[in-house]
Amino acid sequence: MKSLKKISVLIILAFISINVVNAQSTRKEKKAAHVAEIKKMVEAQNYVFKANYVNPMRGTGMALTSDYDLVVAKDTIISFLPYFGRAYTSVPYNPTDGGIKFTATHFTYDSKAGKSGGWTITIKPTGKDKNISNWRDVQTMTLGISPDGYASLQVISTNRDAISFNGTIEKRGK
Repeated sequence: MKSLKKISVLIILAFISINVVNAQSTRKEKKAAHVAEIKKMVEAQNYVFKANYVNPMRGTGMALTSDYDLVVAKDTIISFLPYFGRAYTSVPYNPTDGGIKFTATHFTYDSKAGKSGGWTITIKPTGKDKNISNWRDVQTMTLGISPDGYASLQVISTNRDAISFNGTIEKRGK
């Protein structure tokens, strides 16, 4: 009877250990697939940066409760981001004009792979768009992307304090 209990305990332990190993390999496979998907999107220049936290230069950072993003495509950059901070020039008040909102079709895009497997991407609107106020005073947008899809975006402007955002990289069209 004692040997039957020992055998049943060994069988149960073997079954549990096999399930644990399978679960770990499945997690690793899912993570590897996610990393490959992020790499494919970044290299194809076809993704969306979804901001979920903002760090203004002055004041405290805060979580964003609305959808704000930066859409990146080979031929277009669409920015719909909030702005909190100091502006050095006054602009005519328009309730729909706040934030960092523009669409640019003329820009430079420089992507550099990092040592840890991530990327540093620098986007500079060139001002060749017909409507220069469309992209306002954004000089540089620097996007740091980790292999897991987490990202930080720093926006440097001519007439405003710098601001940064934390968020994730997602597939376009979600």
